[in-house]
Amino acid sequence: MKIRQNVRHWAAKKALTTPVVGDIANDKLVDLHTGIFLDKADEDRREERRDHLDDFFDATMDTYVAALEAGYTEAEAREVTHVQANFDFFVHGWTEMMEIPGDELEGHYRRYEEFFVEHGITIDDPLGEFRPADGIAEAPATPAKLERPEYENAIEGFADDIYVETDDGIVTGGTDEPEDVDPTDAPGVDDELEAD
Repeated sequence: MKIRQNVRHWAAKKALTTPVVGDIANDKLVDLHTGIFLDKADEDRREERRDHLDDFFDATMDTYVAALEAGYTEAEAREVTHVQANFDFFVHGWTEMMEIPGDELEGHYRRYEEFFVEHGITIDDPLGEFRPADGIAEAPATPAKLERPEYENAIEGFADDIYVETDDGIVTGGTDEPEDVDPTDAPGVDDELEAD
């Protein structure tokens, strides 16, 4: 998969693993991801998916931290959560929201198979053990889109490794964590702290 990585991603990692600030970062990152993916959805489908995506992305924040704790790099841990999201989108037939085409899902699964198996994550159960005890909001599926999928927002050809787009170009594996990362540089954290 091809993802971006910059100082805000490193700040988000730091924030999510820091007490108090982590809760603020979690909420802001959930809002950010829900907004990004709703913008890819058909306009008449956005509101019916909002609560599901909020709940889903909230659960993937726990996946992200667990992947970091298991020794995955920041880019890998974040990619794990994006793969989970693409599993969920595929299961729902939300092909217009997918970042990777359906025929590359298994390749992405295999790259993180050890982690996914350990946590019960599958294409059909994208959250596995990270599913909240009280579940997540349901949203209508669009299975007909799987019959002739277009994957208009998917980028193919990146299933064999993690490709990280930086300001200097694309590198495999990700970048090194910069020194003195400030968790308040994570999306929305500084604004929230100033409001308090």
